[in-house]
Amino acid sequence: MQYCILMGSPRKQGNTVALLHPIIEELTAAGAGHTLFWLYDQHIEPCIACRACQADWTKFGCIQQDDGQMLFDAVLASDVILLATPIYAWYCTPPMKALLDRLIYGMNKYYGGGERGPALWAGKKVALLTTAGQRPEKGTDLWEEGMKRYCKAGQMEYLGMHAERHLSYNIPFMDDEKAQRARNFARTVLLAPT
Repeated sequence: MQYCILMGSPRKQGNTVALLHPIIEELTAAGAGHTLFWLYDQHIEPCIACRACQADWTKFGCIQQDDGQMLFDAVLASDVILLATPIYAWYCTPPMKALLDRLIYGMNKYYGGGERGPALWAGKKVALLTTAGQRPEKGTDLWEEGMKRYCKAGQMEYLGMHAERHLSYNIPFMDDEKAQRARNFARTVLLAPT
């Protein structure tokens, strides 16, 4: 299995990265390949809804000259997409949102106005890893619901979400319990046979 990890945090020593470390350890221990992309390090223009990507059903087809094509290739080459992001205002960070907007059009050839085309990523699996300042049922629920619908639109399998709360900047985020819950998520959701 090949995992594509799209990291939406702007902080390379932040909470979301700390929560990702035990998951990467589990993937590595299981012999799973993974590639990590720091989205804040990529040049990702927002979708302009030009629908040029709908002209050719065999490729991404976006006209924007940025890192979108490279990220598309990595997503298409993977079996599982792990979206790791802190939650800002009840949703993912800006570069992740820009990429997701581009991918939903470029991967799903449904939006050309004519005949309905294929979903190039049909059957791929998607999981979420999030951190937030609120309880998951109040802070990450809208992100999860949006991604469930996103997966359905793309004919992908939604595997689940692991969310952890940071109570205050005055206390450390990571502890042994959070690390263990992240490992459990990797073992039971990401590495589980389907």
